[in-house]
Amino acid sequence: MVDFQSVLDDIYTNLKDEVNRGLVASYIPELSNIDAQHFGIYLKHCNGQSYSVGDWNHKFSIQSISKVLSLSMALPLYSEAIWKRVDVEPSGNPFNHLSLLELENGIPRNPLINAGAIVIADVLVSHLKNPKQDFLNYVRDLANDQSIDYNYKVAASEKLTGYTNYAAANLLKAYNNLDNDVDEVLDFYFHQCSLEMNCQQLSNAFYLFANHGISLQQKQYLTPSRAKRINAIMLTCGFYDEAGEFAFEVGLPGKSGVGGGIVSLLPNHFTIAVWSPGLNEKGNSLLGMQALEQFTTKTKLSIF
Repeated sequence: MVDFQSVLDDIYTNLKDEVNRGLVASYIPELSNIDAQHFGIYLKHCNGQSYSVGDWNHKFSIQSISKVLSLSMALPLYSEAIWKRVDVEPSGNPFNHLSLLELENGIPRNPLINAGAIVIADVLVSHLKNPKQDFLNYVRDLANDQSIDYNYKVAASEKLTGYTNYAAANLLKAYNNLDNDVDEVLDFYFHQCSLEMNCQQLSNAFYLFANHGISLQQKQYLTPSRAKRINAIMLTCGFYDEAGEFAFEVGLPGKSGVGGGIVSLLPNHFTIAVWSPGLNEKGNSLLGMQALEQFTTKTKLSIF
């Protein structure tokens, strides 16, 4: 059995004094206020044990990581018809790129780029009575933590500056791939991305993807087949146009967000969340990527 606490301690020691920590996201003004010195890791093992180091309990805006959670909620509601509205191919482009959407007639490349996640948001707006509250309750239940909430300042900041998302949503609407009002869908989407969680809550929420669709509370949210498919999409599409690099260096399904969080997992073994707000040029946490590469190298645990 791997001594996970010792491994996490080693990684933290190796990286905590790193001078080059990347740049904190500034295109969402509210995110630019975060201290780049934060760094934390939390691991939840499927045997019930957990391990942590650093700022694991400091809450941050999970941003694009939320796209996996919204997809996992939408899939049982909309079933396999969802794949007619959004594809499952890596984009090879930044998360907010629009040219592919026009080339491919309004069908987003995958559900983890912004255009794809906006289609998933539209599905949830169509199927939920109170979308923002219902989604929040869903995430709270997955993580078994009722304290999880939106950061309303971040949501407002995104709404004021999210011009590219408005462009994507209007393009989707023009191609008849958005059923609801653009403003209503984006209001939900901006709140979804503004969810605040710490590394522990994130690891706990993603536990079902390591456990064949069964949550920490032993509730079956997804069939094993759907959990497998979402893991596959995370592996190939979870890191913007750096997904290949992450698979090459780390070898785990996962998802990053511009708030500096990354969550990864090994089915039947663990979920691990890392947070360091400074981003590399591709929009992924600089220290987070390094930490997870060191983790799979030291433990020899990956899907490969």
